[in-house]
Amino acid sequence: MFDIFTQLADCLVFSLMGLVPGSPLAIGIHFFIEDTTKILSLLVVLIYFISFIRAALSTEKVRDYLKGKNRGVGYALGAMFGAITPFCSCSSIPLFMGFVSARIPIGITIAFLITSPLINEVVVIMLGSILGLRFTVMYIVIGLALGILAGLLLDMLRAHRWLQPFLAKAYLQDESSCPNNTNNSYVELNFQQRHQFALNETSTIVKRIWKWVIIGVGIGAFIHGFVPAQWFEQNLAEGQWWTVPLATLSAIPIYTNASGVVPIMASLIDKGMPLGTTLAFCMGAVAVSLPEFMMLKQVMQFRLLAWITGYLFVAISIVGWLFNAYY
Repeated sequence: MFDIFTQLADCLVFSLMGLVPGSPLAIGIHFFIEDTTKILSLLVVLIYFISFIRAALSTEKVRDYLKGKNRGVGYALGAMFGAITPFCSCSSIPLFMGFVSARIPIGITIAFLITSPLINEVVVIMLGSILGLRFTVMYIVIGLALGILAGLLLDMLRAHRWLQPFLAKAYLQDESSCPNNTNNSYVELNFQQRHQFALNETSTIVKRIWKWVIIGVGIGAFIHGFVPAQWFEQNLAEGQWWTVPLATLSAIPIYTNASGVVPIMASLIDKGMPLGTTLAFCMGAVAVSLPEFMMLKQVMQFRLLAWITGYLFVAISIVGWLFNAYY
């Protein structure tokens, strides 16, 4: 599906620039071109699509349907939807923004946001073939559990208050509206009106966040090209308790997705790194990447980012310790 972006990067880096394949500079620039074009394209397409659907549906009815369900079911649905969407963390942000704009409970959107980069069908196939069915099932259960628990905790904290004002406003208006007001203000739009609404929404959001995409992917490209993987193998292979949180922290600056990190997991395990430490490093790289959080800063206040970061750090560390203790 995304071969066109790889081919574009190949043409620019190797044919036009004449860089040597496999060199750090070529790897970094190739990564930057491929991921920047892919993410920006996904942003435009997904934001337009979600906005068009929003214009065609009554978001009040969708919200009321979700609110009418058991909240635990909502968290599970959000996490499972994240698991079946084949997007990396940065690519799932447009969907997250669409959920927030529709005033779907913040816990459900957080469950989706956390689970989406951790699990997808490509990862399931790769994990099953490289590390076996048992580990694959455990990984899926852990990923879903992390998303569901995060949704529960952040709903309890009423975390929608910590979104950026342009997104939090929808929730605040919803809270301040009269609960007995049954007046349906929804007016059905025709195709052209939906198209225009989607164009305006896409333009507004992309203009707000495009520069952060460039900065975030640029950081990830530098690390991807110039930070040697051997460092982690040489410094985190002893299995002491502190290697698990250190592995999680070390992974934060790395920008990758779950399908790209699975071969790294297999390599690190082959090099002798304990399973729990390896899992903590790889889950940290996928779920807590610095470039992703730079992009999320445009839709979240620092307090919400800090809560999510702290939660993931503690949760992933606990998972790593448990795996090191029992495997």
